[in-house]
Amino acid sequence: MDLINKVALVTGGGTGIGSAISQELAKRGAKVAVNYSRSEAGAQEIVQRIKAGGGEAIAVQANVADDEEVRRMVAAIAEEWGTVDVLVNNAGITRHIPLEDLEAVTDEVWNELYNVNVKGMFFCARAVAPYMNKNKHGAIVNLGSIAGTTGSGSSLPYAVSKSAVHGLTKSLARALAPAIRVNCIAPGAVVTRWWAGREEQMHKLAPNLPLQHLSTPEDIASFVCAVLEQEALTGQVITLDSGQTM
Repeated sequence: MDLINKVALVTGGGTGIGSAISQELAKRGAKVAVNYSRSEAGAQEIVQRIKAGGGEAIAVQANVADDEEVRRMVAAIAEEWGTVDVLVNNAGITRHIPLEDLEAVTDEVWNELYNVNVKGMFFCARAVAPYMNKNKHGAIVNLGSIAGTTGSGSSLPYAVSKSAVHGLTKSLARALAPAIRVNCIAPGAVVTRWWAGREEQMHKLAPNLPLQHLSTPEDIASFVCAVLEQEALTGQVITLDSGQTM
């Protein structure tokens, strides 16, 4: 898919990996809707950066875990630009809970992580699908994680939710073919605000990776765009982790 003049929605697009994805899509000529739930200032900053670089962007608010909010958001984007061609399901949350502390994994934690990380991606995909089907062309990229493959991560529910994202990707790829391609990128450790307060752990990890460096948000953003542009790719979960799980 040529991204020039395509309308792209990036959930959680104002911070971290999402902000890098929003800006990379704009550099490649896409019109970018930068979604945020609470981080309006971050989303507006990314919109201004894109506009300053000659691109087109708007900030759109919605909690992806709320189906009605998602549908209103997508309708607003379509009203602004006529359609939605690309969806990057980046929004996600976690809770930091030691893997062995099963008692700390409450119903609230399960529901919060599943509502955003899994159901939120489904709601967004469902909301954009009619526009993509009408155009007979569209692409979705979900952000998974190596936690969904290894079973280890910031918490047990997080790892399980990302495993569900990998499965959701394959199911959506079948359900939405042939008009819409659906793929997933599963990053390893990425240098973002997630490491705040854990910098020592981050610095210890990097030299032990085969490539001896952690991925950057820009690495992920570039690969997201490459996946979107590849017309022969669907239903795939692609790991990007500097060899961490090799």
